Amino acid sequence: MSTTDTGGPPDTSQTIWEQAHDSTEFRELRSRLRRFVFPMTALFLLWYLLYVLLADYAHGFMSTKLFGNINVGLVFGLLQFVSTFVITGLYVRYANRKLDPVAEKIRDDIEKEQA
Repeated sequence: MSTTDTGGPPDTSQTIWEQAHDSTEFRELRSRLRRFVFPMTALFLLWYLLYVLLADYAHGFMSTKLFGNINVGLVFGLLQFVSTFVITGLYVRYANRKLDPVAEKIRDDIEKEQA
């Protein structure tokens, strides 16, 4: 008796999801994601490491007053938050242009196969 007779999954070596995972479109989607995420992560970590190293080893530079009670260290610290928001905005723009169309095609293909 086949599992399709009992309402279970069909007797196939790969499910639709596994086929989608192995597809050229999915590999391209992963590749596009990695082309953005890895360099951006490295860039942000280097920027953060620079901030930490300057805070630890360049006290004179970081305590340089710019105006009032605002010094270089405070500005660099606030720029950490700014860079996080900039990276988020860049990712959203990149995803809308490069990732979402491919993901939608994969989803549409899966939904057509399931129908």
